[in-house]
Amino acid sequence: MTVSVQVSSQEFLYDQVIRHVRGLVEAGTLKPGDRAPSLRAMSRQLRVSISTVSQAYAALQDLGVLRVRPQSGYYVDGAAGRPQDSPVPRKTAVSQQPRKVRFGELFEEIFSVANDPEVVPLGAAVPSVELMPVKGVLRATQRAAARHPERAIGYCFPPGNVELRHEIARRYVDLGLAIDPDNVIVTSGCSEALALSLQSVTRRGDIVAVESPTYFSVLRLIERMGLLAVEIDSDPETGMCLDALESAIETMDIKAVVAVLNFSNPLGSLMPDERKQRLVGLLEPAGIPLIEDDIYGDLYFGDRRPAVAKCYDSKGLVLTCSSFSKTIAPGYRIGWVVADHWRDDVIEWKQATSSAMCSLPQMAMADYLRSGEYERHLVRLRRAYRLQVEKMRFMLARHLPEGTRISNPQGGFVLWVEMPRGIDALELLNRALREKISLTPGMMFSATRKFRNFVRVNCGYPWDARIEHAVIRLGELVHEMTCTGG
Repeated sequence: MTVSVQVSSQEFLYDQVIRHVRGLVEAGTLKPGDRAPSLRAMSRQLRVSISTVSQAYAALQDLGVLRVRPQSGYYVDGAAGRPQDSPVPRKTAVSQQPRKVRFGELFEEIFSVANDPEVVPLGAAVPSVELMPVKGVLRATQRAAARHPERAIGYCFPPGNVELRHEIARRYVDLGLAIDPDNVIVTSGCSEALALSLQSVTRRGDIVAVESPTYFSVLRLIERMGLLAVEIDSDPETGMCLDALESAIETMDIKAVVAVLNFSNPLGSLMPDERKQRLVGLLEPAGIPLIEDDIYGDLYFGDRRPAVAKCYDSKGLVLTCSSFSKTIAPGYRIGWVVADHWRDDVIEWKQATSSAMCSLPQMAMADYLRSGEYERHLVRLRRAYRLQVEKMRFMLARHLPEGTRISNPQGGFVLWVEMPRGIDALELLNRALREKISLTPGMMFSATRKFRNFVRVNCGYPWDARIEHAVIRLGELVHEMTCTGG
């Protein structure tokens, strides 16, 4: 039988070959040990080139779905399908009591190794520059500098470069949003966007609702601003529990909600669009602002980009924060916040804290976005992240002890790993660092130091022998800790 592969604009042909073969394996049509169709046979069957099938089969080898036997062909690996069967981490109950956040030296300790090239980068959620469009960005930088040399070396004051703000606003059109470029404020990365937003909508002592687990930089901001955090249960697949949030709103004076709705960090959850609409509907009657961190929104693995909460915002209560740090140029530190109601407050805080910004990176980013290269780059980048996440998930499932649970995100590039009870993630970090391997322990993602047997794993680097050795060694360390009682 001949099957015609339907090509979507968001997917390479070999991605669809991969999906086809994995579907055969997961359905049981091809079982472990079975011989896969030859390159030529699959080429005829799917009406694609042999080179396309060859690329797909190579990726399937990396993912542990196929293995090659010299002079014999490709066979389904004995462990094929195992990562997909790995259960996701359990939802952990949290106490809905506002708390002060205290990180102490743990935050600095985690990041002290982030710049060490000798350490395998499984800790901080940073992408490899190998995946970034270096040449395209440099060309855009050169064009921008040549076109306006005087502006390139001058100050750029808030709200930021007007051409860049226009390009950022234009990117929301596909989501059905008509964003006024005047409401886009350029920031030094997404972290500053979050900080400015929190400063604009809260005062010292206010209560802020956050996901549990939540991005530790949000907790760090809450700590430094003298705010209180109330943790809201989150589902590994659908995100923040809205019933729990509703209960918290009824019983305490919550002044803001901070959440990553699209591929949360660290959980990887994706809140369905109808739940985003309900979330905004819960907050509007009480006038509670939602600070939405959408830094991973463009890194979806499915057919379409998920909506942002701002799509359902009729009162200007949603502040949408993001940046290009995970997709184009981490070192350019270009982020933004769509502020609407709090626009003037955000600008005033920006002026008070950092005033002027670098002009040339903003000019270059505007040029790069105008060129149309970004969308083509995103297609390649999403594929790379997806394969890296799947490969890491496969290898962790293979090498960590029975009882380990691993998130199965549909976007982004981090994994949330629940290890067997009794494994202390902080002790694992200490042992791993002695082996020049970084991790982020789960307690970093909780105001109450929960998730002691969890770790977050970065998948932002292309798979290589160094990363493979690190994952194997991590498995050995966890097995050793299991035998010795953690």
